[in-house]
Amino acid sequence: MTIPSRNRLKVNDMSKLIVIGGGPAGMMAAITAAEAGSRVILLEKNEKLGKKLFITGKGRCNITNGGEPEDFFTNVVTNPKFLYSAFYDFDNKAVIRFMEETGCKVKEERGNRIFPLSDHSSDVIGALKRRLDRSGVEVHLNTAVKMLMTQQKENGITAVTGVVLKNNSKLATDRVIIATGGASYPLTGATGDGYRFARETGHKVTDVFPSLVPFTIQEDWCRAMQGLSLKNVSVILRNHGNAVFQGFGEMLFTHFGVSGPLILSASSFYAASQNNKAETETVLTVDLKPALSEEQLDKRLLRDFENNKNKAFKNILSGLLPDKMHPTMLTLTAIPGDKKVHEITRPERGRIVKFLKGLEMTVTGVRSLDEAIITRGGIAVSEIRPSTMESKKVEGLFFAGEVLDTDALTGGFNLQIAWSTGHLAGYSAHSKKDGSS
Repeated sequence: MTIPSRNRLKVNDMSKLIVIGGGPAGMMAAITAAEAGSRVILLEKNEKLGKKLFITGKGRCNITNGGEPEDFFTNVVTNPKFLYSAFYDFDNKAVIRFMEETGCKVKEERGNRIFPLSDHSSDVIGALKRRLDRSGVEVHLNTAVKMLMTQQKENGITAVTGVVLKNNSKLATDRVIIATGGASYPLTGATGDGYRFARETGHKVTDVFPSLVPFTIQEDWCRAMQGLSLKNVSVILRNHGNAVFQGFGEMLFTHFGVSGPLILSASSFYAASQNNKAETETVLTVDLKPALSEEQLDKRLLRDFENNKNKAFKNILSGLLPDKMHPTMLTLTAIPGDKKVHEITRPERGRIVKFLKGLEMTVTGVRSLDEAIITRGGIAVSEIRPSTMESKKVEGLFFAGEVLDTDALTGGFNLQIAWSTGHLAGYSAHSKKDGSS
């Protein structure tokens, strides 16, 4: 484990490259630069590296996605074209090789999701630490950065000259990589420091929102089904009638609304659909029987009704729905549970079909950044060179990972953004020491 607290930070050693942030992007950037030949200092304000990485994927860590390159770009929600150079510089296959060569064996699961074979995120962090050790990166924990230092050169270009630590000591350098993460899960140290560093050096930071986060729902009946998990359902998220997301998968009812992989993906499109107007109406429609058309479902109901015509309606629902949904169905269809099946009218049957094929709920918002897996928004990519991850405004300043205005759906794509941008930033910053860019 790399904790060189014994190493004293040298104030005027301009030959070293400084990486701020010990998450996936920062560790990858530090490793890449060091293995290319740079002397690297990694500054992490937490007491350990990879604090957020440790809890990703419920502690399993969905490292990347094993799909084809086009799968990666179609799953990036914000600014996919900006990531072309980074991804092709260090793609998902390269990430898998990196992990396995460093002792972290991986496996592929449904949806091409790549996990450590052990199902423990600690093995991913362990692999990164071994590479940090091997490459000679100086890791300094419990070391927070207060601000960046810059100066205007004779040619009028602003260049980075170092960092000021929280204890007011200064470290001189002409190359800094900011990989401080976003603003989600602030208890892991993701408190938006990188956004502040960017603003203070003249960069634009777009508004940030929680993403890959559960929805809050207006209807009380939704909360009455708390704990119910549904598989193989489809949803449509509509804003003022316009579909902004359609998907298929799993969802979960909670005490505040809905969650689960399908809902988290839908949330990636929620902030954009709002246009910063809280009053914008958004409706989530769930199809509980996506394999059947309304006509096919009605025919199935007729067969079921014929076979159970003398039973009470409530007693045949188990063949249609999980038990926890029965009270909600009876309430929303306004059909008495004790009504005999043969007495159900055609209009009532139509209400049943509508419930099964178009269960609507009103989205009132999303949970906070405290619960968001990632942050939507960040440093404007128009001010970053996509081929190097270097700032267009401050020479020698690079950015990587979630701090950038890029985000993707679930499935390992967001961590791939971190690995790819971190690798490109690390190599580019190393190349900068020779005066190239």
